[in-house]
Parts: sequence; C-alpha cells; structure tokens
Amino acid sequence: MTATFSITADAPRDLICLTMAGFFTVDDIARFAAERDRAHLKLRCLPNQHLTLVDIRGMVIQSQESVDRFQTMLANPATRSRRIAFVVARSLSRMQIKRAAANRDAAYFMTIEEATAWLLDDGLLPADHSVSPVIPAPAARDASCPPILSPAPHRP
Repeated sequence: MTATFSITADAPRDLICLTMAGFFTVDDIARFAAERDRAHLKLRCLPNQHLTLVDIRGMVIQSQESVDRFQTMLANPATRSRRIAFVVARSLSRMQIKRAAANRDAAYFMTIEEATAWLLDDGLLPADHSVSPVIPAPAARDASCPPILSPAPHRP
C-alpha cells in the first residue's frame, strides 16, 4: 500500500492536522517532513507552541527503518509541538507509534473528536475523558482540520 498523507495548518488554533496512510519508505518520510515543515511556517504561534493532531488509522505496519525515522522526527526539538494526539486503529501500527513516540507526552485516541477535545483543553484532561458534542464549524475553517469542539478555549 503506497504512502499517502495530507497536512493542514489551522493557524487560528495553532494546530497542525496530519493524516497518514499506507506504507512509508525513507523517501516518503523525507517528503512528509518537508511538507510538515512548510505547514509550520503558516502558524502564528512561537516555535514549539503549536498543537498536532495525527490521524494514522490508515497506516499499515511499517519497517523498523521507517519506525526509527519517525521516532527521530518526533524527537526533533526544532519541530516539537506543545501537545500531540494520535488517532489510531486497534492494530500493530498502534503499538509502533507508541514505540516511536515513547519520548513524547503523547495521547492516543480512537476518534478525531476525542483527540481534538484533548488538544484544545487547557486543563489537559487524561486521554480517556469524554468530549462535548461537535459544534458546526464556520465556513471559513479549513475542511481538513476538525471543527471546534465545545467548549473551545481561545489562546491569545
């Protein structure tokens, strides 16, 4: 299964939304990292103050070399986010991302709504907390990032 990914910067919420699927080669990871770095330039916050939402439900088991590359990316202090949430399926790839993100204070969720609620919650609730219903998003919001959940704290 060929690697695919999409990356969106949601500047008003200082949020990077990533969707990844398939099998990533070293070249795919390099392309992904370059695109992620370009997305970071669209944010308004200071370095390392952004949030990251990663939907990897479509990923398959990766080679050890790819897991090692992802681990290196996640550990890079230059691109590290303030909080990172992974939306994962129940599979071996879930165990792989937990191993790759072992040096991060990451949270893992089954739905995008739960992950987004955790990311946007200033109280930093545990990863298993329940979320409020989704509020319809304004038309100007980028469709590839999840809608704002209620309540959605605003950061200056």
